[in-house]
Amino acid sequence: MTTFFLARHGETLWHADHRYAGVSDVGLTRHGLGQAAALGAWAADAHLNAIVSSPLSRARRSAAPAVETTGLPLRIEDRLTEIDFGVGEGLTPDELAARYPADWAAFRASPASVPLPGGEAGRDGIARALPVFDDLHTEMPDGRILIVAHATLLRLVLCELAGIDADGYRDLLPVLGNCTITTIAYPWAAECTAPTRPRTRLLGYDVPPSRAHL
Repeated sequence: MTTFFLARHGETLWHADHRYAGVSDVGLTRHGLGQAAALGAWAADAHLNAIVSSPLSRARRSAAPAVETTGLPLRIEDRLTEIDFGVGEGLTPDELAARYPADWAAFRASPASVPLPGGEAGRDGIARALPVFDDLHTEMPDGRILIVAHATLLRLVLCELAGIDADGYRDLLPVLGNCTITTIAYPWAAECTAPTRPRTRLLGYDVPPSRAHL
């Protein structure tokens, strides 16, 4: 099994207003840079074999300290970019509710199935991101890999790997902190025979780097 350490990027300039960033290239705050530094300090002793990042600058900048402390090259993977929120990019939930009430209500009811206008369905994001895990496992079947990506995409993928309906990702996983670490063993062959058996083993979720499993 490959051990994946999943980290959301650091805090961005839009966090204070709770604005949807999606595919918009939003920079990190000073606090976000500090969170990235803490992730880098953790990586120094994590015995990683690879560091893989979304192409968006907030993810690449968050991965940079880990690259520096480990000496590993940064691998950019376009399939790990965040979900495109269409008309929601740059808007707050309140602004979306006021401008697009019906679309916002439909999105909130089924956030993986019904995209905001002009956006990407969460299930389509899952379909493009999941092969990354298979490809990396094939390349490094016993590897330890840090992936730096985005809150919505990572939570959607975790639901899919756990055999849970992705439309419930906000209820099951309401929060994913900036530069916290979620650890999974993949692929996982469970002993149960249920058709929706998990494809991964969750070893830690949303853990601060100072306390994350090594």
